[in-house]
Amino acid sequence: MAICGLPLLLSLQLAYSQQVSFRITPLRPIEQLRAEALKAEPPHEDGTFRSPDLVEVAKLDRTIKLDIRYATTNNFLGTPVYTQARAFLQRPAAEALLHTLRELREKGYGIIIHEDTGRVRTRIFWDATPRDQKIFVADPKAGSRHNRGCAVDLSLYDLETGAEVTMPSGYDEMTDRAYADYPVATADERARRACCAQIMEKHGFSSTPPSGGTSITRNGNNTRS
Repeated sequence: MAICGLPLLLSLQLAYSQQVSFRITPLRPIEQLRAEALKAEPPHEDGTFRSPDLVEVAKLDRTIKLDIRYATTNNFLGTPVYTQARAFLQRPAAEALLHTLRELREKGYGIIIHEDTGRVRTRIFWDATPRDQKIFVADPKAGSRHNRGCAVDLSLYDLETGAEVTMPSGYDEMTDRAYADYPVATADERARRACCAQIMEKHGFSSTPPSGGTSITRNGNNTRS
């Protein structure tokens, strides 16, 4: 399934969404980086892309929960990046997410959305992150499926209890725990991660390696683009 001229992007943020986020020390003040990002032009990208047709994710299904970390101080930068806690996806990506949700519901899970689309944050993340951790963020010069509303970061919760399910790492965590093959994880954590990934892939989502600068095949973390 091709969306925006590219495959849908499986961007899993399977983590404890209510925990205090992993933190870095930004290289420069975020307000300064935000001002620069707002003035920057989007990168040129070759290809055929869809016209904007954004759907608000929270309106797709009443069981979808939002935990938009970048609208709060509880994120890896420690300061809000967005002014509103809302999430949007291109319509085909939103429809694929809804199909995913329906299958997850049969297994007793609901979805928590952390992130969807955002151009300004790409530049902020890149400029704020130290060199040795830039593998976890996307280079704004390369463009991003997140910027086009074709990627989503999510977590799972138990529909019966309303409680989040446990995963090996926390949202925004820039450590080895974020990799899908991280060995120190329980059987239940691995099973939940595999279940969600398989269902999303069934509905057209895919993942890319960290060197691609868009997303990485990980549980608990992805490249922020």
